[in-house]
Amino acid sequence: MPIPSPAFESDAEAMVNALLTASRLLVAVSARSLGAVEEALTLPQFRMLVVLDTRGAMNLSQLAAELSVQPSTAMRMIDRLVAVNMVARGASPTDRRTSVISLTEPGRRAVREVTDRRRSEIARIVEAMPVGQRRHLIEALQTFTEAGEEPSVADGAPLNLGW
Repeated sequence: MPIPSPAFESDAEAMVNALLTASRLLVAVSARSLGAVEEALTLPQFRMLVVLDTRGAMNLSQLAAELSVQPSTAMRMIDRLVAVNMVARGASPTDRRTSVISLTEPGRRAVREVTDRRRSEIARIVEAMPVGQRRHLIEALQTFTEAGEEPSVADGAPLNLGW
């Protein structure tokens, strides 16, 4: 079956295709950055570290909801991250029956190092873009992330980190 010409695609379809392609690039950048810092971490585990870093300590249910995973999946991730000292479990100050998951200093350091590597590689890619196209990309990506309700790394998130 022939691939439809871009002229026949709707704006939404063209945007989806462009974003899917860009997301492949960003996932590759993320995977390379993560592998260069901490080979044992998976991207989903790293996402958990970033959530804890940007949103603070939380209980299992809150963390699972933030990650859009089942609590049992989140618990397995937590167990693995506790084993490598990236996160810690502690009692909730308001309800001792509830565990609170928080980031440890090694976890926080991993988030910073991976993010710094990602930032450098993304900067290299942006510098290869035509200068006149950069403003359009900024505006489009800001609108896209606002629609997806992802907090901006420039809006005061701790250390301006992203996952």
